[in-house]
Amino acid sequence: MKRMMVLFLAAGILPAVLVHTQDITPFKLGTFQRDGRTFVGIVLRDAIVVDFAAASRAVRPAARVQPPSDMKDLIGRYESGVRDRIVEIVKSVGAAPAAGRPAYAYDVKALKTMPPIMYPTTMLNVAVNYAEHGAEMAARDATRTAAQGAAPQGSAPPGTKSAPGLWERKAGDNRWNPYMFLKSPTAVIAEGETIRLPPGRTDIDWECELGVVIGRAASHVSAANARNYIFGYTVENDVSDRGGRGDTRFGGSDWLLGKSHDTFAPMGPFIVPKEFVSDPQALPIKVMLNGKPFQEGTSAQMIHDVYEQVVYGSNIMTLRPGDVIATGTPPGVGSAKTPPVFFKAGDVLVCTYEGIGTLTNPVAGPAQPTATSSR
Repeated sequence: MKRMMVLFLAAGILPAVLVHTQDITPFKLGTFQRDGRTFVGIVLRDAIVVDFAAASRAVRPAARVQPPSDMKDLIGRYESGVRDRIVEIVKSVGAAPAAGRPAYAYDVKALKTMPPIMYPTTMLNVAVNYAEHGAEMAARDATRTAAQGAAPQGSAPPGTKSAPGLWERKAGDNRWNPYMFLKSPTAVIAEGETIRLPPGRTDIDWECELGVVIGRAASHVSAANARNYIFGYTVENDVSDRGGRGDTRFGGSDWLLGKSHDTFAPMGPFIVPKEFVSDPQALPIKVMLNGKPFQEGTSAQMIHDVYEQVVYGSNIMTLRPGDVIATGTPPGVGSAKTPPVFFKAGDVLVCTYEGIGTLTNPVAGPAQPTATSSR
């Protein structure tokens, strides 16, 4: 970002979004419930939530845009007046006396926090995007280690080719090609909601990841333009079932089973618009299980950065506003420990990307089956 600023200043240009950002209080965005009503909220200092629709009706000058119906609507219209209205609301609330908070502003603890996006149409996740995580998983699996040989984790074996039309390898780029998989949006839960252990499944693990929220339709995006397609960032826990499928069909790999059980995608608590994230590749990461540190690192350790992931994903499918790419996890997952550490009922996982947010979720046993009446 600093380099970009130098170039813009040298040319006598200052991007409007940066000018605006300097003049306003940073905010986050989330989805909340109060008295059974779901609404989009503007989050200030991680403590105060402003009901967007109610504030927009009250704050003068009168709104020139309709309040968003949900987060996807907000994202899709952000640069068409919605952002400007948020800025007006934030300034109004900030100017209110400390004892005179408006009726449409609440303590975040007084509300039910929902998943910020309910629900992404497409969720793309990136496999093994931190070299150290790749190393710990390879060490866990002797067969895999033998198959990969001595190549450093994150480095492609000799003879690796480009993926025509998807990923072109540049001269001197020794990284492996990106690897993505789909995770079901039905797995999404919110901050504070419970991760449920599936019946009969015991090897359930965590992966704390930075979520990239897509801001506009993206198809075959170039690396130079990738940032323009990102709306912002959130936190996702890519909960994983390491127990396998019980046979060796297709090598025993089953991404549906491993990644898409109900409750296996905690997300949130909020979204930080990209204008408030100076460098998504410089975010400290920390994960605590029951108060004990497990994962520590920084997003600088990614093999493929967030922009390259937008490029790769958009070369496979059109990404839409509100879609989310989970960008991989640093080392420290439970299945790589000796002995392995897996979730058990009563656990609490706390996943933090500094500057983005902290996602906290308890763990419980399987939900009781819903009783159905017979006719």
